[in-house]
Amino acid sequence: MWEEPKWLVFIKDEKMKIRSITYFCNPGWPLDGKKLQAAGTFLAEAKTNFEAAGYEVQSTRLATTPFPFLLGAEKIFETPRLAAEMSRILPEIGIAYAALGPAVPSIPDSYQVLPNSIDVSKNIFFSGIMADAKRGISLMAINACADVIVQIAKLDPNGFANLNFAALANVPPGTPFFPAAYHDGKEPVFALAMEAADVAVEAFENAETIEAGRDAMIATLEENSKTLAKIADILKFKYLVKFAGIDYSLAPFPIATRSLGAAFERMGVPKVGLHGSLAAAAILADAVDRARFPRAGFSGLMMPVLEDAVLAERAAEGRLTVKDLLLYSAVCGTGLDTVPVPGDVTSSQIAAVLLDISALALRLDKPLTARLMPVPGKQAGDITSFDFGYFANSRVMALKAEPLEKALGGKETFLLEKRGHLP
Repeated sequence: MWEEPKWLVFIKDEKMKIRSITYFCNPGWPLDGKKLQAAGTFLAEAKTNFEAAGYEVQSTRLATTPFPFLLGAEKIFETPRLAAEMSRILPEIGIAYAALGPAVPSIPDSYQVLPNSIDVSKNIFFSGIMADAKRGISLMAINACADVIVQIAKLDPNGFANLNFAALANVPPGTPFFPAAYHDGKEPVFALAMEAADVAVEAFENAETIEAGRDAMIATLEENSKTLAKIADILKFKYLVKFAGIDYSLAPFPIATRSLGAAFERMGVPKVGLHGSLAAAAILADAVDRARFPRAGFSGLMMPVLEDAVLAERAAEGRLTVKDLLLYSAVCGTGLDTVPVPGDVTSSQIAAVLLDISALALRLDKPLTARLMPVPGKQAGDITSFDFGYFANSRVMALKAEPLEKALGGKETFLLEKRGHLP
């Protein structure tokens, strides 16, 4: 029987945290040491400056031009070498993680090299594009991403390697959260990824009305953004590196005071997953939309099951399902993130889920991602056993999916216009 985790306690936190200062650049191939050293120097000073203002900076990160464009189609099989080389250099320049961008449908082999590239590197993240507004939905790319998820699940007994991969639908460059981050341009830029679920928890802790809670939340976001932007401007002018903005996605941490699920329940939803949860998601996302700040990335709600104490608990209880999470993505979120699924799931089953995410992203004209984590040897309902400080253990979640057939089971690319675009 599921027992409430002993770490599910409420601790009064101080100021919201910066999940990452992310620096975007084109490092070339072979890697340009001077460009990478410049990134390390910039991020070291940025970290110092933000910490001096009272913000804990959890990590500094580097996001590059998509690896297929760094290497070119003719050298795409050098991707493992690129990943291993970047992994070796990161400690030397003082950067914690790097994202080498997405595989792209125009170079189909770019998906095939990802399992080995993740296997031979450390602290290197990748993604794969499934759909975008210009080219539409690629069924080939969806199936390729599903294959990657199944293959890299086998690299670790817990399926942990899938933390380093996400499938992308309609995600633009410049998003500072990993694994979705990638660069598009010649000149470097930087952006902030915030860990701000605690803002929503505190805003609705004692709010008697929706308006009062929303106003409190907006005020906190705007007050902090002024301080953050001032520090960013100093860095921008000193280093001549463009500031791309703040991603105020309400990212959680696995304690209840920094849980987006807790924010839902502070607002009045008895348990996340019950009816009323969709409205809570929409209200919180609306507050982020109303706040005035230099905007980057998703700037919505982030609902990663294994990174959120309350979401993990509600999933373990069976109240919160994969379909619920996909539903909430329609009004707020970033998709399906750190979702534990059965270890024997097939790539065809995963492809059906990825197609739903892609269709939702294009019809609503919003960025969505999928970071699914098949757990080897476990079935739906089994307890997970991840040993990772950023995870709260839960239960494996069921995927109600079967292989797609007929037209949906093909390999074509098709357009799907956003709602309201056509007369």
